[in-house]
Amino acid sequence: MYMYGGNHNGRYLGDLHVLDLKNWTWSRVETKVVTGSQETSSPAKLTHCAGHSLIPWDNQLLSIGGHTKDPSESMPVMVFDLHCCSWSILKTYGKPPISRGGQSVTLVGKSLVIFGGQDAKRSLLNDLHILDLDTMTWEEIDAVGSPPTPRSDHAAAVHAERYLLIFGGGSHATCFDDLHVLDLQTMEWSRHTQQGDAPTPRAGHAGVTIGENWYIVGGGDNKSGASKTVVLNMSTLAWSVVTSVQEHVPLASEGLSLVVSSYNGEDIVVAFGGYNGHYNNEVNVLKPSHKSSLKSKIMGASAVPDSFSAVNNATTRDIESEIKVSQEGKVREIVMDNVNSRLKVEGKADRIITTLKSEKEEVEASLNKEKIQTLQLKEELAEIDTRNTELYKELQSVRNQLAAEQSRCFKLEVEVAELRQKLQTMETLQKELELLQRQRAVASEQAATMNAKRQSSGGVWGWLAGTPPPKT
Repeated sequence: MYMYGGNHNGRYLGDLHVLDLKNWTWSRVETKVVTGSQETSSPAKLTHCAGHSLIPWDNQLLSIGGHTKDPSESMPVMVFDLHCCSWSILKTYGKPPISRGGQSVTLVGKSLVIFGGQDAKRSLLNDLHILDLDTMTWEEIDAVGSPPTPRSDHAAAVHAERYLLIFGGGSHATCFDDLHVLDLQTMEWSRHTQQGDAPTPRAGHAGVTIGENWYIVGGGDNKSGASKTVVLNMSTLAWSVVTSVQEHVPLASEGLSLVVSSYNGEDIVVAFGGYNGHYNNEVNVLKPSHKSSLKSKIMGASAVPDSFSAVNNATTRDIESEIKVSQEGKVREIVMDNVNSRLKVEGKADRIITTLKSEKEEVEASLNKEKIQTLQLKEELAEIDTRNTELYKELQSVRNQLAAEQSRCFKLEVEVAELRQKLQTMETLQKELELLQRQRAVASEQAATMNAKRQSSGGVWGWLAGTPPPKT
């Protein structure tokens, strides 16, 4: 089982680890990047990512999409050669999808079907693209019918090499529990009625198929982890519950990984990693045929990836087996416990004591680590308090400046009101002045008329008075 990338404590990962499912040994794969061009690949710069899809294909691993610190415009396809342990960029043709993470990638024959996800601008998508692995050509599909709403962190599976099933996922505000089916021959979406014990809304879950059964593990709804492992019969679209765990155990996590393998000739489902308030690196193995759970607990192995998850006790099981791995990745002990008393418990007291001491040391180490983290958090909290005090002082200063500006604005408003009143008074005076000027002009005209009349009547009165008229 190959584990690549992911995130841990807010940082993206770019390491590659492999778990040998025969002896349950972890090891880290030392990889290199192709430096020379090949027929189908070109030099690559390995970027750390999360929310990507890792698909096995032709003795290679294809890493498609994912969130990165510096996203590209289009969705990259990285290829890892299992023989040469080298990464390279897969050269493709056509128009690739935009960069995204949280999408679903499903291998159907010799094609990859990509649906949905979230782009670098946090916009949710529900577009559909197909990459032909023979021609390495992208094609965007305009399917008919009603597609699922835009979403990311959903699960997808193919049935009978014809039907693509999409279940769950989330948006920025809610999680979904709907089931959509795409007919890959007619490219038509449909939504069918679900039968049986339908699962709760969830996102960040993982799914694998065994025959016509689709197993869904983990996920959450932004409030709690999904505790029920469910299975869908893809022929009848009927749900049923396989097993259930507590909400806070590692299995009820978002972002876990899931693969199908075999153990002692039986099909098993292997779950690893996830986040449910804590990053997990434990492994859980479920035997669907017997509804039994095989738990593999990693004891501080340095070669184990930084973040992922494990399985706790299932409600219905026949056999539980704990496999403890040392820092060198070797199997230290396998203890078989028969719940139905059909198997004989083997072991010695000194082994039990050694195991308990080892667990005690692990708990003490974890406790010390938690104490250190607590001290760090206290220091960060003190810094935050200091910063808050400074910000509060700055806020008070800004408030005082704002009050002064408000007072100044009030004074300006009063002055503007007074000026407006004076302006109105001046307009009134101007009107009165114009009126007086008109009256004065009328009076001047009347006075001129009177003077003219007096001059014309002066000769008559002079003659009556004995004064001769003036000579002209």
